[in-house]
Amino acid sequence: MNPPLAVVSGGTRGIGLALSRRLVKLGHRVVALYRADADAAAAAVAELGPMLTAMPTDVGDPAAVVAVGGRVLAEHGVPRVLVNNAGRNLDRPFLEMSVDEWRQVLDTNLNGPFYLTRMLAPAMLTEPGAVIVNIGATTGIRPRRDGANYCASKAGLLQLTKCLALELAPRIRVNCLIPGMTGTDELTARYRLEDISARAAVLAEIPQARIGSTDDVADGLEFLVGPGSAYLTGQKLIVDGGQFMW
Repeated sequence: MNPPLAVVSGGTRGIGLALSRRLVKLGHRVVALYRADADAAAAAVAELGPMLTAMPTDVGDPAAVVAVGGRVLAEHGVPRVLVNNAGRNLDRPFLEMSVDEWRQVLDTNLNGPFYLTRMLAPAMLTEPGAVIVNIGATTGIRPRRDGANYCASKAGLLQLTKCLALELAPRIRVNCLIPGMTGTDELTARYRLEDISARAAVLAEIPQARIGSTDDVADGLEFLVGPGSAYLTGQKLIVDGGQFMW
């Protein structure tokens, strides 16, 4: 009998790679979708071996999602777990934001989970214990400057999570995992965390007094895909060291 299958969009780098690693550790075969970074995908495959297959696709392109979803089902079977993690961030003051910058972010962060879930959920309805986890962001609840596109996409993802939880119940549980300040290259650059004073200012806002690790986020995923969360659906799990306490 084959190990259970998981599909992780954006699963070959950053938080997504940590989620792929954890799912492999839990005994899943993982199909990790990626858009552009072939080197990162190759490194992920080399690290995780035959338990991980990397497939290129643009989740914001509905035709591409249909194609890759069909390939997943034909070559690997029905997923037990779907993690909608792929994300894009193009910051700009609202009055300077182009229509293209708006669309690119919404296409990846909100339309992508819609396309991928619509493609795979009908098959997942037949899979016992199926779970969908959408990776949100704290800015989906608390806005920030220069990120109207990103904040709107993540706020929409929260509501999409709830709607899917209602409509796919009781066969599929759907929850939203929301990382706080997590130690990725993007976060380090955005908040200048290599600067001692900038890092101290960020840590002063976090009760746990540390930047989260990608493994902290993976711990949240492990809970959401495991039996300990069997009665949990339509919820948000915020892994942020207590920074916002929403």
